Amino acid sequence: MPNIKSAKKRVELSRISNEKNKQAKSVLKTALKKFDAAVVEGNREQADSAYQTAVKTIDQSVNKGILHKNTAARKKSSIARKMNTLA
Repeated sequence: MPNIKSAKKRVELSRISNEKNKQAKSVLKTALKKFDAAVVEGNREQADSAYQTAVKTIDQSVNKGILHKNTAARKKSSIARKMNTLA
């Protein structure tokens, strides 16, 4: 445990940041799982709304620094390919 006040503050801030990042990753994973479930089910309307939510969540993750922009592009491309298989 740190003794210096600034070190204590950094520990607390890093803990809070870690929790926020964990929550954002969880939201992202949930959105992608919902999209995959809709694709497997074959429901076009549900997949379309889940696709829009997933893309929005991916973009938000990039802005928050959770995902790298190339990783986000790869994920969006992957779900777009899955979406096109339903057409």
